[in-house]
Amino acid sequence: MFTGIIESLGTVRELKKDNDNLHITVFSSITSELKIDQSVSHNGICLTVVAINNDEYTVTAIRETLEKTNLGDWNTGDTVNLERAMKLGDRLDGHIVQGHVDQIGVCKSIENANGSWYYTFEYDASLHNITIEKGSITVNGVSLTVVNSKQNEFSVAIIPYTYEHTNFHNFKIGTKINLEFDVIGKYVSRLYLYKN
Repeated sequence: MFTGIIESLGTVRELKKDNDNLHITVFSSITSELKIDQSVSHNGICLTVVAINNDEYTVTAIRETLEKTNLGDWNTGDTVNLERAMKLGDRLDGHIVQGHVDQIGVCKSIENANGSWYYTFEYDASLHNITIEKGSITVNGVSLTVVNSKQNEFSVAIIPYTYEHTNFHNFKIGTKINLEFDVIGKYVSRLYLYKN
C-alpha cells in the first residue's frame, strides 16, 4: 500500500531480459534503506527488491506487468518516481494507492499556468475506468487531484515542487504514463457495470 507521495527519483541503470521477465537495476539515494523482499513503487508500479549492490538495487517485472504498464518504453538513464510502502500509523498525505497500474495513458497537452502547469492525459475509456472532478488519480505513482474530468481524459495541476521532485518535468506531448484510478471509484464502476 502506498500514498502517492514520491520520496525520491531513481535512475534506470540496466534493463535485462530473462525469458518473459525484465530485471531492472535502479540507482537511488534510498537504496541503503531498502532490503531484499521490500515493495517499492516505480512510476506507480509495485515491484519487489530482489538484489542490492551498493547504491543500486534490482527489481523484476513479469510479463503481465510489462503488458499493462509503460515499462516496455523504459531506457537506461530514464528517471523514475520512487516510493516505499507506507508504514502502519503514518499520515496518509496522498490517497490509498495499491501500486497496481490499471492502464496506460498518454500526455495530450501541457499548459504553463504562470508558475504551475496543467497536464491533460487521454486514456482508453472502454476499460471502464473513471475519474471524477476533484477525485484522486495516480499518474506515474504521483497522487493528484483530477480537474476537468471527461469520459476518456482528465487534467491535473502541478505545482513547482511536484514538477521538480518527480519525473513530470520530463513529460512531453505523447509521453506514455501509468494510471492507477481511485480504488473506491473502481468498486463503484464495477458494481454499476454488473447491475446493467
